[in-house]
Amino acid sequence: MAKVAFIGLGVMGFPMAGHLKTKGGHDVTVYNRTPAKAAAWAEKFSGHAAPTPAEAAAGADFVFVCVGNDEDLRSVTSGENGALHGMKPGSVLIDNTTASAEVARELYAAARKKGVDFIDAPVSGGQAGAENGILTVMCGGDEAVFERARPVIDAYARMVGLMGPAGSGQLTKMVNQICIAGLVQGLAEALHFGKRAGLDIEKVVEVISKGAAGSWQMENRHKTMNAGKYDFGFAVDWMRKDLGIVLTEARRNGAKLPVTAVVDQFYGDVQSMGGNRWDTSSLLARLEK
Repeated sequence: MAKVAFIGLGVMGFPMAGHLKTKGGHDVTVYNRTPAKAAAWAEKFSGHAAPTPAEAAAGADFVFVCVGNDEDLRSVTSGENGALHGMKPGSVLIDNTTASAEVARELYAAARKKGVDFIDAPVSGGQAGAENGILTVMCGGDEAVFERARPVIDAYARMVGLMGPAGSGQLTKMVNQICIAGLVQGLAEALHFGKRAGLDIEKVVEVISKGAAGSWQMENRHKTMNAGKYDFGFAVDWMRKDLGIVLTEARRNGAKLPVTAVVDQFYGDVQSMGGNRWDTSSLLARLEK
C-alpha cells in the first residue's frame, strides 16, 4: 500500500481516485477546486480530503493530477499552494491530464529541481473506461520511474505503456485523438449515406462491423447515433481542446493534418448548434441538421 494524493475529481478523476482506494488498496487523499466534491469522494470511498493541492500531496509517495488544460495543470502543481510545494523528495508526480507535450517537459524539469520524479500519463477510454477501471494510459518519462509507478497506475488501467521520455505520453495521446477524429467523421458520413439510401442501418452495421470497416466507435456508438442521441461519453468541448493541442503541435513539428483540421472545424459547427456537451459522435447531427 502506498500513500497517494489525487488532484482533480471530474468525471474521470473521481472514479480513478476511487479505484486507487478500492482496487489498489492505497491510502488516498484528494483535492478538488470545489470542496464539496472532494468531501463527497472522501465520504463515498472512506478517504481523506485536503484544502489545497500542497496539503493533499504532503507525505504522498505518488501524486496524481487530472484537470482541464495546461493552465489548470500549472496552477495545481507549481502555482501557489501547488502540489510540488508539498511533495517529498523521491515521490512521483503523475499527470493524467490531456495537455501539451510542452507543459509535460516543463513539469518534468520543475519536478527534478525539487528532487521529485514526473510522468505524463494521459488516458483514453472515456468516462466509462474510468468508471470501470479499464483505461489505456500512455506514459512519458524515465523507465525506472515508470516501473515504480506502473503497479499503482494499474488500479484504473487495462493497458499501460511507456512511450519514451517526458512529453511522449502526451504526443501519443495526440496520435490517439487524430485517429478518433477521422474515424468518427467517416462513421457519421457512412450512417448518413446509408439512411439517405434507404438502408436498414442495423442490418448494415451487423454485416460491415465484422469486416475491415469495423471499429470500437461503430460497435459502441452506431445505435445512439442512429437514434440521434449524443449523451454517451467524451464531450465535443473536450475534443476541440484536444484537437487544438494536436494542431498546435503539428504546426511546431511540420506534420500535415488536413483531415484533422477539417474535422476540428466540423466540431466547431456542432458547438454552434449548441452541442458543446454532446459526445463526439454528434458529427452526424451536423450532417442531418
